[in-house]
Amino acid sequence: MTTVREVAPRVVAISSMDVYRAWGVLHGVEPGPLEPLPLTENSPLRTVRRLYAPETVRMMQSIFTWVDEQYDKIAVEEAILNDPVVLGTVLRLPMVYGPGDPLHRFLPLLKRCADGRSSILLPDDFAAWRGPRGYVENVAHAIALAATSDQAAGRVYNICDEPTLPELDWQARIAKRMNWPVRFVVLPRERTPKHLLLPGNAAQHVVATSARIRAELGYKELVEIEEAMQRTVAWERRNPPSTINLQQFDYDAEDAALAQVA
Repeated sequence: MTTVREVAPRVVAISSMDVYRAWGVLHGVEPGPLEPLPLTENSPLRTVRRLYAPETVRMMQSIFTWVDEQYDKIAVEEAILNDPVVLGTVLRLPMVYGPGDPLHRFLPLLKRCADGRSSILLPDDFAAWRGPRGYVENVAHAIALAATSDQAAGRVYNICDEPTLPELDWQARIAKRMNWPVRFVVLPRERTPKHLLLPGNAAQHVVATSARIRAELGYKELVEIEEAMQRTVAWERRNPPSTINLQQFDYDAEDAALAQVA
């Protein structure tokens, strides 16, 4: 920010919805009750600054070179918004999917399709969980609006698709775009193979509203969700990751769980 004072009147900072207390509750690091929804830009932020486990941080560092041991976007937001000279704008991004996604968020589903799996297992808590998403071109459009609008100075904006779909519905829509006649099977958490379980408290949904940026800057999606899914599937098929964690695809365990389904 000291450097920027010499060259620009405003900084637009790309932050994340993981700054919200709800994300900390989801990850099991934030004490207390579930956070009310939907999340607005004024919703409480985390009080626990270290959100991710060390092994998760190391995984992130292998993909994102800017991640360090002290990863914490709350501190970045404070620096941006509290500078005495330079105006700041903070954009809180969702889970971004689409062409170029370094996390290959569609991989678990697409690989099972390619491997000929006819059933997809989901633990009941994760099947119902709702979290914020945004297609990469739509997110980029929102960033451009904020960067080119003086009205965005001093403001914080959530960026995300609306409505926020439950995970089961989200995966089913992707499968439909692939013309894949798959059966989704929702199991009680205790009967779900361990490699399909996610840590934390899935009772905490992370549903945010992007009403502010839509009202103040006129933001709306340029690419509809069905087209966004189609483009993402096409890119993922053309660009598989160089390495795959095969522990995520323990089909023997999945078949054993399916055999127990009446």
